[in-house]
Amino acid sequence: MKGQSSYAPPAYVPLGMSDSESAIVLHSEDTPMQQSSGDGPKQWSSGICACCDDMQSCCVGLFCPCFLFGKNAEFLGSGTLLGSCMTHFILWALVNTVCCLLTEGLFLGIPGCFVACYACGYRSALRTKYNLQEAPCGDFVTHFFCHLCAICQEYREIREKSDSVPPDLSLAVVTAPSVQTMEPGLQM
Repeated sequence: MKGQSSYAPPAYVPLGMSDSESAIVLHSEDTPMQQSSGDGPKQWSSGICACCDDMQSCCVGLFCPCFLFGKNAEFLGSGTLLGSCMTHFILWALVNTVCCLLTEGLFLGIPGCFVACYACGYRSALRTKYNLQEAPCGDFVTHFFCHLCAICQEYREIREKSDSVPPDLSLAVVTAPSVQTMEPGLQM
């Protein structure tokens, strides 16, 4: 992670706009006049599908999304990491598994709406905190169809814009206490 501080995400190209049109918009935004009057919502620092630009959050988001969601929720002030992580796990894994087993796979995707309802509130809070666009779609739609990518994007945004030390995905370091021995001459 040597060059992580110099990371520059690729330019965001809105849907329905070609690369050449976005280049014209980017060049016109470089003028000082445009920058001072831009009080509207800002673009995300990375795209929704830019997971491979940050392999650490991509792997954690793919294999343990509840942990990454808990880190995001903890940063946004929802309490503890464990509480948000467990809520996400129950909504995502357990409800999806039970629904799949009870309906023999017929309603596999339906429980995704439960986690999307829960997660879109955090995405909305993040967008409000950093004055971000509701992109690429609405918060609920983004989490319903691209939940894993959305929580990775939210984590990258928090890490990019955080004023304090960026949230770390590594676990706490635990050291064993020193070995204690009793003196042979002291008996009680």
